[in-house]
Amino acid sequence: MEDVNVLKLPVTEERQPAKKRTRPPKFDPKEEDQERQTNVKRLAGLGETDASVKLLEELLFGAEDELVDRLVEQQEEQTGASLVEDGSCDSEDQEPQDQVQTREPVWVDEDDELEEEVDMKHRYRRDLVRGEAESTMTNQRLQERMRQQFQKAMGGAPSWADANVKKKNADEEEDEEDEELLRRTGNFVASSDRLPSGVLRMKKCLHANSSRPSEDRLTTVQFHPSAQVVMTAGLDQSVSLFQVDGKTNPKIQSIHLERFPVHRAQFSRDGDTVIATSLKNKMFYLYDMMEGRVTPVHTVRGLNEARVKEFSVCPEGGALLLTGTNGYLHLLTLKTKEVVRSMKINGDVIGVAFSHDGSKVFVNSEDGEVYVWDMRSSRCVNRFTDDGCVKGTSIASSPNGQYLACGSQSGVVNVYSQEACLNSANPKPLKAVMNLLTSATSLTFNRSSEILAIASRAEDEAVRLVHLPSLTVFSNFPVSKRKIVYRASCLDFSPHSGFFSLANNKGHAPLFRLLHYKDF
Repeated sequence: MEDVNVLKLPVTEERQPAKKRTRPPKFDPKEEDQERQTNVKRLAGLGETDASVKLLEELLFGAEDELVDRLVEQQEEQTGASLVEDGSCDSEDQEPQDQVQTREPVWVDEDDELEEEVDMKHRYRRDLVRGEAESTMTNQRLQERMRQQFQKAMGGAPSWADANVKKKNADEEEDEEDEELLRRTGNFVASSDRLPSGVLRMKKCLHANSSRPSEDRLTTVQFHPSAQVVMTAGLDQSVSLFQVDGKTNPKIQSIHLERFPVHRAQFSRDGDTVIATSLKNKMFYLYDMMEGRVTPVHTVRGLNEARVKEFSVCPEGGALLLTGTNGYLHLLTLKTKEVVRSMKINGDVIGVAFSHDGSKVFVNSEDGEVYVWDMRSSRCVNRFTDDGCVKGTSIASSPNGQYLACGSQSGVVNVYSQEACLNSANPKPLKAVMNLLTSATSLTFNRSSEILAIASRAEDEAVRLVHLPSLTVFSNFPVSKRKIVYRASCLDFSPHSGFFSLANNKGHAPLFRLLHYKDF
């Protein structure tokens, strides 16, 4: 029995004698070179003898260059497919913002492709011409010119005209407005474009007719409806045109009418013709400014009047409303030089004024009654008495159709609401202007209907400018220190109220620049 407490020692194994390492054979360069040349010859022989194998490879895989190109294309397709798979989830949720869907026109007119020449001498296209050589223009060029003019007026292309601009919903617009409001600081009360009352900012300029003053009393001053030109006419038997720049006001042209002292001259509605009448003549003149031709009109068919003195140009153009005797008004067409119809009121006509759309005409009688006539039906649609008037002297209507002003011999000018004058038999004036002490002979509104100019030719410096929104008189016109205006017989504002001029008894046309208005 073995003893449990005895520890056994490991048995030592007998070691075998170590083997010697075999040394590698010595490297012989000559033998290595001979063996390499032998292998090259064998490979060359294999390529020559086994041509069928090479042909099979070209049939299966193509040439070596074609195989490389095909492998590169497969790699690119795999890369593009992986990119499409990665972005497919995003494209389902949100479309690219810069992708714009181009819409094809539903209908195309073949005539639009024709190179049609457009006449640029027409009055509606005259502002688009940049030189005398552009008498005609193609449709495509005219559209481009109109697009440039529109963008210039708008300060650039509007957002709704840009197809690349993506429409925003109401929530995004509100968010942008809120962010813009939070970015701004300071005074949020913007300055208004309305004409302020009290003091009228203005500057005295050189007389409009300084390059050719009249030798007698001026009876007419009027600005051209579209060009930067002013016309003067008077008892010196001449009609003159001047370019208005406020500095030199050079003369453009002057015509002399033999033995024809001009009582009234006025531009036609399109501004191409000047109509001039005298004091005691039935004849009147038509001056075509485009051709430089003066045409006398000796007789008018259907007109039984001893003289043609007062007239007004109809707003629709091509017709004159002549003031006759014994309360008659005659509608004359300039094309045929004949009277087409007549209207009559009680008493003598002292002034007429058209509504802003030309459908109605207000006729002021000498006894202070105002008649409202419908021009289409030639019927009197309303009649009222000028409040407090004993003898009427003048009448004028505002271009915006809001006001009607009536002047009287006492110097009082009543300003009415034009709507009340059309519908009420007893309208009350909004304001009675009592700043004139003599007969109110001239009334004129500016184009924005913010200023009413009133004057009397019976006294020097008897001119006032009324601020219509507040119905108050400007305190700084005319200047009381020295005489400038003298006795004014005609008043007018430029098309955009940038200038104000009047004709006086000294043969001058004082010119004033109204600084509130930026354009001519």
